[in-house]
Formats: sequence, structure tokens, C-alpha cells
Amino acid sequence: MSNLDHATAFRASVEPTPRAAVTHRPLTGPGVRLIGGLLAQWQARSRDASLPLALRQLKAMGNVDNLRLAIAGAGGEYRGPEFMDSDLYKTLEAIGWEKTITGDGAIKEFCDEVISLLEMTQLPDGYLNSYVQVTGEQHYSKLASSHELYCAGHLIQAGIAHARAAGSTRLLEIARRFADHLVDVFAGKRAGLDGHPIIETALVELYRETGGAQYLRLASQFVEQRGNGLAGDSGFGSRYLQDHLPVRQLASITGHAVRALYLEAGVVDVAAETGDAELLASSIARWDDMVATRTSVTGGNGSRHFGEAFGDTYELPPDRAYNETCAAIASFQWSWRLLLATGESKYADLMERVLYNGFAAAISADGLRFFYVNPLQRRDDHFECDDPGRRREWFSCACCPPNIMRLAASLEQYIATTVGEVLHVHQFTGARIDADLPAGRFGVDMTTEYPWRGEVELRVRQAPPASCGLAIRIPGWSNGAWVTVNGQPAGTAPDASGYLTVSRRWRPGDVLAVAMDVAPRPTFPDPRIDALRGTAAIERGPLVYCFEQADQAADVCVDDLALDVSGQARLAGPSGAALAERSGSLPGIGHTIVVEAAAVHLSRPSDRGLPYTARPAGQPEVGGERVPARAIPYFQWDNRDGRAMRVWMPLHTAGSNQITLAPFQI
Repeated sequence: MSNLDHATAFRASVEPTPRAAVTHRPLTGPGVRLIGGLLAQWQARSRDASLPLALRQLKAMGNVDNLRLAIAGAGGEYRGPEFMDSDLYKTLEAIGWEKTITGDGAIKEFCDEVISLLEMTQLPDGYLNSYVQVTGEQHYSKLASSHELYCAGHLIQAGIAHARAAGSTRLLEIARRFADHLVDVFAGKRAGLDGHPIIETALVELYRETGGAQYLRLASQFVEQRGNGLAGDSGFGSRYLQDHLPVRQLASITGHAVRALYLEAGVVDVAAETGDAELLASSIARWDDMVATRTSVTGGNGSRHFGEAFGDTYELPPDRAYNETCAAIASFQWSWRLLLATGESKYADLMERVLYNGFAAAISADGLRFFYVNPLQRRDDHFECDDPGRRREWFSCACCPPNIMRLAASLEQYIATTVGEVLHVHQFTGARIDADLPAGRFGVDMTTEYPWRGEVELRVRQAPPASCGLAIRIPGWSNGAWVTVNGQPAGTAPDASGYLTVSRRWRPGDVLAVAMDVAPRPTFPDPRIDALRGTAAIERGPLVYCFEQADQAADVCVDDLALDVSGQARLAGPSGAALAERSGSLPGIGHTIVVEAAAVHLSRPSDRGLPYTARPAGQPEVGGERVPARAIPYFQWDNRDGRAMRVWMPLHTAGSNQITLAPFQI
């Protein structure tokens, strides 16, 4: 079953076996190449700016030197937290998907150096962990916090990336020796569970790559043993470790957000490869509950700083939202596996929301600074301890930056899949797509300025000699889409799964075109989200917008603004609407589309004292100056100054006459 000899074909990080109970399959053949749009830009930025930064930081922070200490034996001054190895592995995975292992240059030199050190660090029985080997602690004696299997999981994923993308098995051989060691130590026993899941999904993928059924059995064992106290005591309680109930009995996702989400990805992988419909259904139910009650408008997860954890039902504060970047990536991975398993577009919808908002906001415009935490509001005087809440070049706990890089390096893997004779397109961006269908190769070029514009064109370049299907996702945010084939109405509608499929005998030059309305729109929270009652956000297509102080008039404080989206207020200008847009470029950001909203700059009380009054703010009698409020895409915030930002804005309930816009140049 080994795929190690086919590295020249399109390979992906998730490749279900032919026997797996999945609906969709990753592409075979040449696959997808990003050729334009934001996703291609982000991928290039990560490769050209972020990855070189990572190589410097991993040496400066001690990740590489820790391996040298481990080679020397117990003793020496280990630097950083227990999971420093995992940052190396995530970076190696990114390098693998970027196919920069071979050739010349600093990246290849880094790879060769680190892999050589790993070979020397690995013990004869396959064990490999620089922290434990340097400190001399007993192997697997502190699984609640040691991250030993977590690091092993990232090593396995990196090895698979190198094998699949570049045909190099050197790192995979190290990873497989470690996996064989884990089988010897844990298989068929109650020897403990790692406090941080990811080993589960890594072992399933190793089974898919090598055919070693022992890896699938161990992954299944780890999933089924959850909820029996085998993860130990981390000091945060069993829910933090997803160890309070067996997986099949969990009604909702809880605890540390990243751990919980990675566990769910592993649950779906195990369910798919074992054909366990009950296990899959349990994960689907938790996904539905999470989306409905525990997900920010940006797609972020994790409401609490304490424990980096999910909160209660509808506990979604904007200012205290944790929304760790790694949680966005883990959510993306879980949704992708559910999409493959079920074929339902709602999973691609959440992936899109995460990708363009919760994930994209974590990276600065130049690719050199990163967010660990992604709040939906920052006040002018914000500090968390001594942290002003701005992006950083690196972190002492640097799990997020290399995680960003490994996803950015593999973005093309999530564009399209096949179901029999149908090519499904899930995400819209400039791309060259080649899929091998049973009847032959289907080549399509996708051209679009998405998400800035809602038009997408799929032009057939090569087609099988028989009829086949081309399916496109109609996003959940869209009120509808106008679909044509060669300029004529397609005459079909989306199916129950959310995809519109056109089946015919395609010929080179045929064009399937889609037009979606990406006009800005107000979004209102569920009234059960207490922290957001009486507010609204602005979205445009798949993009969530935010109001930064930098974009408001000099005498307007963003925290004193209230939106008027009553339908009665109107902005001056050609649109004559409560929401208008302008395209242009902003310093530090580059190209953007600014949305202008009718608003009121509320009057502040003249006296000091308790911040409570007899009249609610935003009511007509409170008063205030009518002004336009200006917003930019959330993913572009914090690229200019450290001042205030808000996604959710209070509502002003009174209608008004037309507002005159002040001059605004972009």
C-alpha cells in the first residue's frame, strides 16, 4: 500500500485509503496549483518571509541546540517548554509541503542539519524527545503535561509531508521508528494518554501511508481510552484534557480548545478508516453544537484565557475572546475531515470563515509578525500583564507561527476533491486544477478576484471523452448565485449538500461562471450571546470587517460609535445605502475594500462617577453626531498602530436623514 514511490503526483496531508468510509476523495494526478489571489499571495509570503524567520528563531530560541544537548546525554540547560521539538517538526512539515527540501539554499541546509541531529538524538528503541532526554525524566511519566506523544504526532506528520511532497523518506523513517516504539509501549495496554492530542490523527495517516494496521489500531485505542482518567492530572481538571467522559458520550466540545479540536480530527480519521458510523455521528453532533454555540463570527474558538479553553454555551465575549491561532488551524483540519467523510458544504463554509478571518488575521501583512490570541475587540489602553495585544515576531511558547506556516504551505490541498465522475470545487481562488476521474483527466483553470469580488470563472482546459460533473459550493453566506455555462443559465440548483453540479460532455474552452453578491451586510448575534446583545457586525462576502481607530476621523473615538443599520439611515453618495464601499490601498496594508457605515458618535457624559445611567445608550434622546464609520477586513487589522479595534458595534436605534461623508482618501 505504500505511496512512497509516487511523490511526483499531487499528494495531500489527508489521504483516506480506498477502503475508508468517505464521500469525497483528494485529487489524484497533477492536482491543484495556486496561481493567483489571496491564497497564492499568502502562500508565497509564508515561503519567502515567514519560513526564513522561523529558521532564525528556531536556532535563536534553543530548539536546535536542545537536540545537541540530548545527543550529549542527560544534563545541560534545556531551553524552552517541554514541547520545543514540535515547533521544529511543524516547520519541517511546512518545508516539506513547500517542496524546498531539495536544491540549494538555507532551507535545505536547515533540513539536512536538523534531520541529521534527529537521527543522532533518537534512542535505539525509537524514543525521541529532547526535553525528556536532556532532563533525564522517566519516559511517559508525566503524560498530562510532557507532550511526548504530541511531539511524536508532529514528527510523523512532518515525515509524511516530506515523503509525499518531495519523495524524501529520511524523516519518515525516523518517525516510523518512533511510532513502532509507541506501539510496543502502548498497544493493548492502559499505559496512559498524552494530555495534548494529535498523535491520533498522525497515526491514522501513517497507517494510510505505509499500510501498517498497528498504527490504526493504536490510534483507535487512544480515542476509545479517552474519558477514563488515563491522561493524568494537569492541574486544570479532566475536562481540560478531554478525559472526563468517553468520546462517544460527549455531547459538546469542551476544555482546552486546541487539544479538543485535534482530538476531534483524530476521531473522524479513526471513524473513516474503521467504518464506525456511530463514532463519526458523535463527532458531527459536537461540531454542530460548537458552531451553533461556541464559535466567534471570525470562526475562532476558545472563549477563556484561563486554560485556553472553550467556555459555556453562548459564552462569546469579544474583548476577552482567546481564539488561539492554533485552534483555528485545528478547527480547519477537523472540518476538512468531516467534509471528506460526508460531502456536506457546511464544513467548507466554516473552513472558509476560518481561513479568511480567524486564521488570516494571525499574520501581519509582511508575514513577519503573528498573533497567538485573536480577540474581536482591543481598547486603546489594553494590556494583558505587560502585553499590549499586538502581533509578535515570535513567542516563548511558539506553537502558532510554525503551525501557520504548515497550513499556508498546503493551502492548495483544500481547494477541490472528487466524487466518482464529479470534480467538486470548495474554495475560490486563482488555481490550475487537474483531476484524474475514472473517465479521464479533467483540467480546469479557475479565475477570480475572490474574496474582493464575487465572480468566479471555471474554464475547461482538458476534459474526459465522456460526460462528467463540475460541482461548485454555494456559500452559506450567499443569498444566491447566478450560474451560467458558456453564457447560458445553468438551469440547476444546489443540492441538499450545498453544491451546484453541472454534468455534461465538457470540452476545452467551456466556461462555468458563478456570480455571487458580496455587497456589505450587517450581521446580528444570537440574543443568547449576552456579551453581544444590542450590537451588529459587518460582513462582506466571506470577510468579517472591523472598525479600527486608524480609519476614523480625528475627532471620532471608535469606542463611542454606534451603527445605524435600521434601513432608514442613508449615506451620501451614489449608493444611497446605510452601507457603502470603496476600493483602494492603505499604508501598511496594501489593497483593501473599505466599508462605510451610517453611525452616530455618541456623546460622553460630562460628569464622572459610576458608568451607569437611567437611559440606555444609543437611544434617540441620548444624542450624538451623525458620522460615517469606516471598517476594513478583520484579517488586515493591527498593521498600522496599536490603537482600538472593534468587530461588534453597538446599535443606534433611531432612523435619520442622509449623512454627508467627510472626504476620505485610500
